[in-house]
Amino acid sequence: MHNMKRVQMLDFPQHGDARGHLVIVEGAKDIPFEIKRAFYIYGSDADVVRGQHANRLSEFVLINVAGKSKVKVKDGAGNEAIYCLNRPHTGVYLPNMVWKEMYDFSPDSVLLVLASTHYDPDEYIRDYRDFETEVQAFAE
Repeated sequence: MHNMKRVQMLDFPQHGDARGHLVIVEGAKDIPFEIKRAFYIYGSDADVVRGQHANRLSEFVLINVAGKSKVKVKDGAGNEAIYCLNRPHTGVYLPNMVWKEMYDFSPDSVLLVLASTHYDPDEYIRDYRDFETEVQAFAE
């Protein structure tokens, strides 16, 4: 199965009243992995493209906790999808071995990223042609 088929939008439990809203995200419950790392992206202009890589091992959940952004996901075999993250109680799950590009950030965008692994620069594929080669080699 192509990992592209595993990419999915997630809807997280939210609780609210007159005081505001609370969104809960628990590792291995609301997302399909234990959280090992969290980081966030903010202050990116609308014409900036972030990401532009794939990961051999890491899985991610991206949540725009403020503002909005888009995520383009490619599988290296000609398939792609675009997800609009514009609600703080939804996110997109990205399995390993999918190419990701985040872009079209609103001025108030804060994109929270939850990861299944600690940072390891050696598991990143930063050239799309190299990614296509690895995907093709795995399919054979």
